[in-house]
Amino acid sequence: MIKCWLTCMKCAQTQPMGLVSRCACGGLLAVEYDLELAKRTLTKEALADRASSMWRYIELLPVQRENAVVSLGEGWTPLIRMTRAEAQLPLKRLYVKREEQNPTGSFKSRGFSSAVSLLHERGIAKAAVPSNGNAASALAAYCARAGMEAYVFVPQDCPELIIQECLNYGAHVYLVDGFIHDAGRIVEEGKATEGWFNTGTMREPGRVEGKKTMGLEMAEQLEWQLPDVIVYPTGGGSGIIGLWKAFRELKELGWVHGELPRLVSVQEAGCQPIVDAVQGFGAGGSSSDTLPTGLRVPEPPDCGIIAELLKQTKGTAVAVTQGEIMKAQQALGKQGISASPEGAATWAGLMRLIEEGWIGTDDSVVLFNTSHAIKYESLQPKPTVPVIRTYANFVHWKRN
Repeated sequence: MIKCWLTCMKCAQTQPMGLVSRCACGGLLAVEYDLELAKRTLTKEALADRASSMWRYIELLPVQRENAVVSLGEGWTPLIRMTRAEAQLPLKRLYVKREEQNPTGSFKSRGFSSAVSLLHERGIAKAAVPSNGNAASALAAYCARAGMEAYVFVPQDCPELIIQECLNYGAHVYLVDGFIHDAGRIVEEGKATEGWFNTGTMREPGRVEGKKTMGLEMAEQLEWQLPDVIVYPTGGGSGIIGLWKAFRELKELGWVHGELPRLVSVQEAGCQPIVDAVQGFGAGGSSSDTLPTGLRVPEPPDCGIIAELLKQTKGTAVAVTQGEIMKAQQALGKQGISASPEGAATWAGLMRLIEEGWIGTDDSVVLFNTSHAIKYESLQPKPTVPVIRTYANFVHWKRN
């Protein structure tokens, strides 16, 4: 039986499942599933007895053989209700999906569990990725798990902790004088000579499908009642596509009903190509002053598709400043959430949209915290913390 195949999001032509990402027309190829076949084993009742990982939805993931799955226990991250914030903000309900609790400290674990599984299933022994950081450490970890060789190419201002993380996983690490798209050109140019597979954003179908499980999980955790709004930090945009696919597939299965959540992409001001596309402007590139995070993607490969999906769901895109992101990290931290700059940007975006009246009192909202704050420790100013030896020292510091 055929479990899945590829369909072009531009011309709707189909082709057999493979590691290709582009149709002959240039359109992005998306994985489609035989949902009638999936229904035979994928039921709400069956989920109760399955592993607490993203592979609980294996019928909706592109790996054909279960023994080819490369997993580190990714997925099934907590969805935390922010009751204290709800009491202070003019909205109905507020949740944070805590993706920083994945095995490599970010949501990238999901995409690379799926992508590396596809490569492993086909006997590919070497993979490469251009990355701002978290994708690099995720590829490194999952290749190590599979016994594959990993090559990662990151901008030279990539946070030091992430570089060390990649090295600890045994990856070959290279710093690039430029942005992520410059790293992408190096990976693409080296494919034929070096023999690695390019796992960059939208270069193969697995990463989108892995990220799709964020939406499947969130729906299950909310007892199949989708929120009104999802606020998501957006760099390359594959997460937005993944969430959209998740909700579409759940609707086709008959598990959720009504309109899709309004999807919101949040970017950092100065590198906001998706915001510009939604507003009808051309992409403006990236300022050298933007933070070296996953948001810094000046040339997302399918910017037009992302903008179209946001419009389809009656969503929007918003750019927040570096200062707003830093304040948002502190705000989330004071609520017990360790948020990366990307994750904190969703809080900043929420505040902006509430202020503008775009999010209102009847809206239930989910924010996605995509990575752990500790990964970006090198971006933070060194804290001033008192050193004491006695209680008398403590009293002195407290008074002064």
